Amino acid sequence: MYTNKITLNNGVTIPQLGLGTWFIDDAVVADAVKAATEIGYRHIDTAQAYGNERGVGEGVRNCGIPREELFVVSKVAAEHKTYEEAMNGINKTLETMGLDYLDMMIIHSPQPWVKVNQSEDRYVEGNRAAWKALEDAYKAGKLKAIGISNFQIGDIESLMETAEIKPMVNQILLHISNTPLELVEYCQKNGIAVEAYSPIAHGEILNQPQIKEMADKYGVSVPQLCIRYTLQLGAISLPKTGNPAHMKTNADVDFEISAEDMEVLKHFKKIESYGANSGFPVYGGRL
Repeated sequence: MYTNKITLNNGVTIPQLGLGTWFIDDAVVADAVKAATEIGYRHIDTAQAYGNERGVGEGVRNCGIPREELFVVSKVAAEHKTYEEAMNGINKTLETMGLDYLDMMIIHSPQPWVKVNQSEDRYVEGNRAAWKALEDAYKAGKLKAIGISNFQIGDIESLMETAEIKPMVNQILLHISNTPLELVEYCQKNGIAVEAYSPIAHGEILNQPQIKEMADKYGVSVPQLCIRYTLQLGAISLPKTGNPAHMKTNADVDFEISAEDMEVLKHFKKIESYGANSGFPVYGGRL
């Protein structure tokens, strides 16, 4: 089990490998959380938009691991662009999950999902308002860390003009064939940890013969190569699965990709589509 931790800019430590829970149904996600913690995972990532916060909270409460040993994250809905909406949402998440505090909450997207890939409006004032709610919840001890997701450099700079507290993370789409190096370097240079969601490109990377060949060279699976790649970039990696066998292999990534191969992977050609999931805004689609 890969157990490395990263220290965020406020001194809080976060396990570098976490379990993503997008698309895991609320009715079964508690079992997924329990299975993950039995394997050794200590970082669980959910969101208001996933509709499974209740089940994740149940899993966290009942998995048998002391609460302070777990790092639990949720996300402020992308549509919450006023202080009241964001603060009410934060309080509702804590209530839904049955938890006294969360280790981190992040703004899910700078734009509401229906505007992503469709509008030039970056919702600067709305993000500042949502961020103020996160700052206040952080000061009140409801959240141990706060961050952002899907923010581009301009979005971060606009936020920082009025922010009192610097974001601790930026969770972005980051995988072989989609490595926004400028954004990654900007965040890391400014003390904002990068988190990689969909590190296996929602499964689409499995269809790339060149990647399969490289994985074979290291004696690992394609998902293991993909996850290790994001970890070696210094990112926190969040592979999503409800399958305990996959959870186990996803965490078995104690090998080293050579510097030469890392360069090849950083500049690997963009995959043509995300298959059946291409309609989602995070993969370039429109709602």
